[in-house]
Amino acid sequence: MAHPSHSHDLPAGDALIDAARNAMARAGEQWTAMRASVFAALIGFEKPASAYDIAEAVSRSEGRRIAANSVYRILDLFVTANVATRVESANAYLANAHPDCQHDCIFLVCDDCGATTHIDDDSVTEGVRAAARRAGFTPQRPVIEVRGTCADCG
Repeated sequence: MAHPSHSHDLPAGDALIDAARNAMARAGEQWTAMRASVFAALIGFEKPASAYDIAEAVSRSEGRRIAANSVYRILDLFVTANVATRVESANAYLANAHPDCQHDCIFLVCDDCGATTHIDDDSVTEGVRAAARRAGFTPQRPVIEVRGTCADCG
C-alpha cells in the first residue's frame, strides 16, 4: 500500500505520551501504569534502547526489579500499536514520534556513536514493497536500515 508524502507535527513530552496513549486505545489496548512507566523510560533515551536498558531504567524509577521479559512483551505491544519502532539490527527500540501516522520507516544507524535517525521516504519503501510483490511475496512490514557514519562522527 502506497503512503502519500506527508509531514509531521512531532509531539514531545506530555503531548507524545497523550499520542501514545491514544494510539494504544485505538489498538484496543489499555494504558496501564506499567506501560506508562516503560514508555516514560523509552522516551528518556536519546538512542535506541534495549529491553534490558529499559527494564533497568524502570526498575530504578519504580524502586523494584522489573524483568526484561515483561518489558519485551510491552515493547512488542507498543510496536504493534505503532507507539514504538524496533531497530532490528540493534535489537533496540525507539518511541515513535508520530504514532498517529502509519507508514514504513527507514533508519540511518551510525556505527560509531549508535545515533539512529528515522526518516520517511515513501517512494523508497513502496519500491521495496513492489519488488517483494513482483517476487510473489506479500510484504507486511519492510525493515530498512542503513548502517554508516552520521554527520557528527563523519
